Amino acid sequence: MAALNHYFATVARGLEPVAAQELKQLGAQEVHPDFTGVHFLGDQALLYRVNLWARTLFRVLVPIHEFSCPSTDRLYHEVQKIAWEDYLQPDNTLAVHCTGRSPALSHSHFTALQVKNAIVDQQRCIFGQRSSVDAQHPDLLINLHIQQNRCILSLDSSGASLHRRGYRQAMGAAPLKETLAAALLDLVGWDTGLPFIDPLCGSGTLPLEAGLKALNIAPGSFRQKFGFMGWPDFSVELWQSLLTEAQSSQLPELKAPIYGSDRDSNVLAQAQSNAERCGLAHHIALVQTELSQLESPADSGVLICNPPYGERLGDLQELGGFYKTLGDVLKQRFKGWTAFILTGNKELAKRVGLRASQRIPVYNGSLACTLLKYELY
Repeated sequence: MAALNHYFATVARGLEPVAAQELKQLGAQEVHPDFTGVHFLGDQALLYRVNLWARTLFRVLVPIHEFSCPSTDRLYHEVQKIAWEDYLQPDNTLAVHCTGRSPALSHSHFTALQVKNAIVDQQRCIFGQRSSVDAQHPDLLINLHIQQNRCILSLDSSGASLHRRGYRQAMGAAPLKETLAAALLDLVGWDTGLPFIDPLCGSGTLPLEAGLKALNIAPGSFRQKFGFMGWPDFSVELWQSLLTEAQSSQLPELKAPIYGSDRDSNVLAQAQSNAERCGLAHHIALVQTELSQLESPADSGVLICNPPYGERLGDLQELGGFYKTLGDVLKQRFKGWTAFILTGNKELAKRVGLRASQRIPVYNGSLACTLLKYELY
């Protein structure tokens, strides 16, 4: 039986239970949610599978050393205890990413520099030469997390954050992260057999994530590179077998239609371009429509939208009327549907004029929001 390793997946605040559930479905063992992350066990195949399939995670870290760190000198010595030749040769590139802080390690750039110096000084001693730093595409990305006076040093198996699927070249203003869009679909319990619509779809993140989920397309299949591909133990055969398996498990057709609409033809063109990049252009209907003209495309289904809430887009005065229109359209034309509105503004939410049957707290970045559920009978 393959050896089990301890992994830590980083996730947006508040989405830890959603991510834990997803990890269990992917085959992770001993899954324990923590603040903005989830601990779990798995083998090398699971590490690759999670990077390929996870819809709600940012990164998958492999912790290699945990230690008390009351000073920068102690940090340097602890990093030097690790046999870095097991992970990195002088002709490989590296980068160090630091999160968190403590009284002794309060400047993340300087702390990352200390880690890098400890590694390259060890290399010079052993090999007489050292790795170069490549901040953009390193062979080995190292993560140092500081909490109070403890440090956890990990290898980052993902490289670029997993929310960067690789299909979204074009973005409207204030787009949802792909990971949050996928998490919203889980939070509302959307059944892929039900029609779905986002009437304010912008550059298309929600309908595209719905499409990927409904057709069982692995979100990581659009990416060329993951962090683990630069590791000495990277198995091309294992990775190829997982890609082949993912390809063969894709569904040819949607069980129910998926729609996105927006009044802005420019952002809809971006949505169309993103849909083409992930092979969904012929599966999803993207239509230019004024909100006031929007008609229900089916007798029942799930509607999710993320209207502007005055934090970055739109003027609050103007938005009050917009929210009222949204409520009127839902009330008059979407009977039989379940609607969800994500908002960061309680006053604007009141202007919808409907009674929410559920309020789910959600963070959009650092902004505390509420996902409001409306049963439209």
